[in-house]
Order: sequence, then structure tokens, then C-alpha cells
Amino acid sequence: MKIEKSRIGDAYYYPLSKLSELGFNIDELPYSIKVLVENTLRNMDGDKITEDDLEAIAGWKTGKDFAFMPTRVVMQDYTGVPLLVDLAAMRSELQRLGLDPTRVNPRIPSDLVIDHSIQVDYFGTGYSLAMNMRTEFERNQERYKFLKWAQGAFTNLRIVPPGNGIIHQVNLEFLSKVIDVREHGGVLTAFPEVVIGTDSHTTMVDGLGVLAWGVGGLEAESVMLGEPYYMSVPEVVGVKLKGEVRDGVTPTDVVLYLTELLRKKGVVGKFVEFFGPSLSLLSVPDRATIANMAPEYGATVGYFPIDEVTLSYLRATDRDAEFVREYSKAQGLMYGREPRYSEVVEVDLGHVEPALAGPRNPDERVPLRKMAELKVGNKVGKKVKDGSVVIASITSCTNTSNPTVMLGAGILARKAVSLGLRVPDFVKTSTAPGSPIVVKYLEEAGLLPYLEALRFHIVGFGCTTCIGNSGPLPKEVEDDLRQGIEAYAVISGNRNFEGRIYPLLKGTYLASPILVVAYALAGRININFETEPIGIDPNGRPVFLKDVWPSLKEISKYMEIALNPQFFREQKSKIFEGDENWKKLPVSQGVTFSWDPSSTYIVEPPWFRGESKPFQEIRDARILMILGDKITTDHISPAGPIAPDSDAGRYLKERGAKELNTFGARRGNHEVMLRGGFSNPKVKNLMVQREGGFTIHYPDGKIDTIFNVAAMYKKEGVPLVIFAGKQYGTGSSRDWAAKVTSLLGIRVVVAESFERIHRSNLVAMGVLPVEANWSGANLRGDELVDVILSDLKPRAEVTVRIKGGKGEREIRGIARVETKAEVEYLRHGGILNYVFTKIKSNSFV
Repeated sequence: MKIEKSRIGDAYYYPLSKLSELGFNIDELPYSIKVLVENTLRNMDGDKITEDDLEAIAGWKTGKDFAFMPTRVVMQDYTGVPLLVDLAAMRSELQRLGLDPTRVNPRIPSDLVIDHSIQVDYFGTGYSLAMNMRTEFERNQERYKFLKWAQGAFTNLRIVPPGNGIIHQVNLEFLSKVIDVREHGGVLTAFPEVVIGTDSHTTMVDGLGVLAWGVGGLEAESVMLGEPYYMSVPEVVGVKLKGEVRDGVTPTDVVLYLTELLRKKGVVGKFVEFFGPSLSLLSVPDRATIANMAPEYGATVGYFPIDEVTLSYLRATDRDAEFVREYSKAQGLMYGREPRYSEVVEVDLGHVEPALAGPRNPDERVPLRKMAELKVGNKVGKKVKDGSVVIASITSCTNTSNPTVMLGAGILARKAVSLGLRVPDFVKTSTAPGSPIVVKYLEEAGLLPYLEALRFHIVGFGCTTCIGNSGPLPKEVEDDLRQGIEAYAVISGNRNFEGRIYPLLKGTYLASPILVVAYALAGRININFETEPIGIDPNGRPVFLKDVWPSLKEISKYMEIALNPQFFREQKSKIFEGDENWKKLPVSQGVTFSWDPSSTYIVEPPWFRGESKPFQEIRDARILMILGDKITTDHISPAGPIAPDSDAGRYLKERGAKELNTFGARRGNHEVMLRGGFSNPKVKNLMVQREGGFTIHYPDGKIDTIFNVAAMYKKEGVPLVIFAGKQYGTGSSRDWAAKVTSLLGIRVVVAESFERIHRSNLVAMGVLPVEANWSGANLRGDELVDVILSDLKPRAEVTVRIKGGKGEREIRGIARVETKAEVEYLRHGGILNYVFTKIKSNSFV
């Protein structure tokens, strides 16, 4: 099948209209599917991508496998460092084998944004930002030296240094082109961007019309090295937006409403595409807020087609809108005609009301008017009491990208300060914008001083509290929490899983930045804002939330300031430079990395040394854990602080580490990560009567940490399995959750359902995910388990035989291996060995 290229200006493109002439109903396809059709058409070479792939996606044959080539990869440092460590290890192994190390190199443009490492150690002062950044460099010097080496050693790799913002806001404001133009097949070619990222909220740029989603670092690694991305043709759920939001309702309220609705609807593994008469009422920042939360409602993407709103945002952020318009119109990608969808969900924006989500999951929406009904205890500590809000953080890419809610927070602060209100001293406050642009427009609008008057000073430009880097609480507050006081956080983030934000909290609620400031002023979680004052002014008069709440009219006065092209032009010109801390970092040279045997941050991983272990049927395996529903990647591989008395903490202290730092920062050291597997204090293993990472070793019945018991089984040559409930692996797309599963010796995870990215990550590490209902098996944990496959193929039937306890019984399940490519990964013992085998043979071209 050969399609003649057409031309726009100096660039060629592959016209989708030609496929219509061949019998494909291209005009009826969802816009997101059209983007994938173009990609497959352009990259069809008869080898990696074939006519069968094109027919599958152009014919929208849902469930059928196809391959395509992403146009760009984006990474953040927590997930990007281990990925680049893997590439560096491949180079080292090639050198040991006498082969050319430069065979390992990104084949497509790849961007890494350093944004996850900054922690809120200092807050509430004008020096907080400078001190936090200085501490960040002191803690992470080894990691940052490695990244500077990688930047020089690899081609097609750009590093955005610390202090420039959060990956997804940087991607939204600066890195994304929507329509890219570069050499393809020897000629200058225009095409839509298709971006994969090593962070689940890569979906944020779906709000800009860029088709993007999060994948595991392992999948991203293979794509960077030239392997196509394989997936099943998705169903596309159309969300028809109608009506208008009411005054007092924020974009955050809209996204929490959609998150709850779509999670209940069931869109896991599907594309969600927004359309309808109210589409034009949502700005790109509003759309980006909704798209960002796609992982929370379970969708692969939350896509907004390109339209006039998209073009206006491109102009406002100093990018070429006219070429995007011309190309999109030529290809039928400009929003207009209503496509055919797998199904349609109608949403009336007029039904949305102010809300929060929590205390443990982003889809647990609670209307603001019902927060007063939250049951809290009556314990009183020396500093705080049950129900106190002890963390109030404006954080995360989700909301800090949106001028509506950031300006709204500033206006509320201004009104509160003018009425003499202040935040109680037990509340740890912080503002961590996703971009320095936010500070520019808050300063220009004259609102930043009022946020600072309430101690919402800028603490950094990164994920901070949302990723779990909330930093320490004041000692008196932490002492109260350790004595059983049940306190809360209110953050403008996208995740609030157990133990993620701060391990001693009772819970965390997600809310708009405006409500974050309101709850900071109130100092407690169960306030009734309609009948109870948010505070008392110096003259004893009560001040209510309605007295300080910003109206949409007030916010709109500042919107032109927030979207000033000059701000974006200035920031773009220096985004890859870094501050003096970055510039002063010494850089090692060479095509291979000089591994430091004394390093506790960057250690050569074991993946390429020794024989790979192809998947085989499992006989007489032991059960390492029995887990319930919604086990997150935070439970499996925590990102937060390393406890001194933990296996990982003891390991680091034995090696002279001066500061333990966080698991996120230590992801370049597999020994630390191995000891952190399932060590989250909120993990509930039903085999033992205590929370945390503990289990039982059989047959002796000894209780010990997950790491120690797994090590004993490994020494005995015993394979391991895990049993879990629904939505296993939900949360961040961290490949370490799968890597640590493999390193612990777990060969099979049997769960009632899997989250999309973690399922694929397990396969990529050679671990078999089996979907089965095992609730009637009456497991105790001392049984032996066989896992039997008749044939290793996509979605093969699996028999799980349980021996012991209450006799022998069998469970039927499905191997959640979705594509033929994933079968190959299992046969090679994982995707890393699959890719490395091709590199060694020089067949990766």
C-alpha cells in the first residue's frame, strides 16, 4: 500500500484523505484514532510496522494488535534516572563484550525534566525557595552529575535542569509543538506529535491536542532504542460536554466530578475524547487539568481535539499556531465534525458543585457542603487535635498550570489578609508552582505578597508535596501525630493514596488551590463553611468563606496578564540552561559511565550480567503476600522518605550514607529499591496481623520483613506468587514497582484486576499477571501454588492450583499478556533482555 505525499509549504505530509479512497471510513474516526492512523501510515515499512498494523488502526478494529512509532519521549528524574542507568549499563556490558557502546542511543527525541527531587524542608519565608534548591543539589549531586554525563554522552537527549517547573507543565507550555516538522524518510515532513512519558500524568498535554499518555519506563526505554510501541486498538469513549459551570465552581471541581463519574463508568484501558457544544468554553489550562487526571479516572488518554481554543493558547505561549491550523485542516484533525464513538457519556457542566476528593483516593469525591459531616475524634494533643489540617499545599502540575485557580487563590488571600486573617502556626503551608510563569503573573497581578502574608511562599518549582516530598513537620506536630492524633492534609494535587503525602496523616484531600488556602485559614478539615466562620478578624467579627471567595469576574480581570507571550518567550530562551548550582556541577566525559563503587545513588544494575530467565510454568511456589483492593505502586515501591530503622535505611547507614533521602531519589540504586519493596507502612498483608512490609516464611512460620523473607526463599530456590484484589498497581507509572517485584523473586501476580501501566510493566520484567477471582479460595498463606499455562499466548487460560490448607483446589484465570510482542518479552525474561539481545546482534536498526 503506497500513499503519495502531499505538501504544505516546505514540508511534506501523508494525507489521510487518500485512505478514504481505499475504503477506510477515516472521516468517522475519533480524532485521537486519526492521529494514530497518520503515525502508522507514515512509519509503515513492511517490517516493524506493516499493512496489517495500518488496517487494524485505520479500520478501528478494537482489540486487535498494532504497532506505531511515538514521536517523542518525556521523562522526569525519578523515573528517568533508572531508565538512563539501564542504558548506561547496556553500554558498559557492550564494552565488556568488545562491542561498540554507542549502539545504545536514543533513536527519537527524548526530554528529561528534573522536577521530582525538591523537598519542602523550608517553608513560610522569603528564603524558602533558595534554601530548598540548595539542599536539593546537596542531596542529589551524584544523580545530577550522572544526568549531566548522560546529556553529553547520548544524542537526541535534552535535560531541563532543576528550577524550571514540573515535567507536564513544562511539556504543555514549552516542549510540545502539536504538529512537528522534521526529517523523515529523507525529506522534511510534518506530522502530529504522539508522545509517551514515564509519568502517568503525561496525559496533561492531551488538553493541547497532543496525543500523549504515560507508559512504564521499561516500555519507554525500548521505544527510545527504536522498538515500536505495541498496543491493542482501543475503544474510544466520547464525553459530550454541555452546559456552563456556575460561579464559584472551579476547574478543579469539574475534574473531580469527571474523575468520579468516569471511574464509575469504567474506562480503564480506553481512550476518552471530549467533544460537544461546551468544548469551546474550556480554556487549554482547563482542558489540561481534566486531561492530567486521566490516570485517576482510569483512561489511557483524555484527549481534546485541536480547535480555535488550542490555537489561541499556542499564540499566547509564543508558538506557531498558523501552521498547526493549516496542517490540522488538511488532515481533518481540526475539531468540527462529530465522530463515531464506541459509546457516548453526556456531562452537564451546570451540575458540577464545589468539592474535594479523599481521604485516600482521587475518585472519592466529597461535595464541599458535606465535608462538615466527616467524623473526627476528640483527642487533643499539645499542638493539634483530631481533625486538624497540618499540611496545606498548593502543589502539582494538575492545578498549578491553571491561571484560573492560581489567581483565585491569590485573590482569596488578598481578601483574607485585608480582613486581618492569618493561618494557624501548626499548618505547614507551601506553594510549588509547575512553572516560573506562575510567579511572574502572580507578581504582575500584585497577588503574590498576599499569599506570602499567609505563609504560602514559593518553596520550589517541582512536584514537592504531591509526590510525597512534603518534608518534615514541626516536631511538636509530629509528636502529636505519633501519639495518635488524627490530622489531615489538603493539597491541590492529583494523588492522595495512603502513606504517600505524609506517613503519619489520617488522610489527604485533593482540592483547588483556592480551597487549599481556605482550609489553611480554617485549620481543620470538618468545618461547615456555610455556617461556621473561616476565621475571626482582629475586632472579633466572624469572617465566612463567602466573604473572601473570588468570583469568576474578579479572576477574569487578570487572565490577560497570565497569558503574556513575552513571559513564555523569556522562559523558553533559558529553559535548558539551569542555575549556577547546575552549571557548576563537574561533568565526566566518555561514552561509558564511570561507575563509582562507593556510590549509594548510582549503581550498575544486574539486568545485563548473567543469564535471563524466560517465563516457565511455576510449581510449588510460596505465597509472599495476600493483599486487598487498590494496592498502588506507592504501596509496592514507595517514593517517600527512607526510615532509618528500615531494611533500606540500615543498608545505607552501613555504607556511610550521611543522609538517607527518599526512595524516589535512590532509584538509581537497585539494592536500596529492593529493600524498599512493599515497605510502605500502610501495606496490609492479610497473612500477618500488622501493617507495613511484613510476611511469614514457611514452613517455619517465621515473621520478618518482605525483603528478608524473599531473600530466604531465593536462597532456597523457591519461586513466589502474590494474590491481590481489584485495581492492582493503580497510581504512578513507576517501573520500579515491577522491577522490585521481579528482584524479590515474584514470578506471578494473581489479581482480580490490574491497572493498565503496571500490568504492562510486570510483563516487561518477565512477571506473569494473571487475572482471576480467587476470593473463594480461602487462602491462609501457607499453601503451595502451581501456575499452569497450556500455551504462552495473548490472554491464554491459566490454571492456578492451590495445595494445602483446606485441600487442593483450582482457580481459572486469564494471562494478562495482551500482545504478541508481550509474549516475546516473557520468552526473553523481560523487555530489557529482549532489547539487549537485538542490540548485541546489531539487529536494532
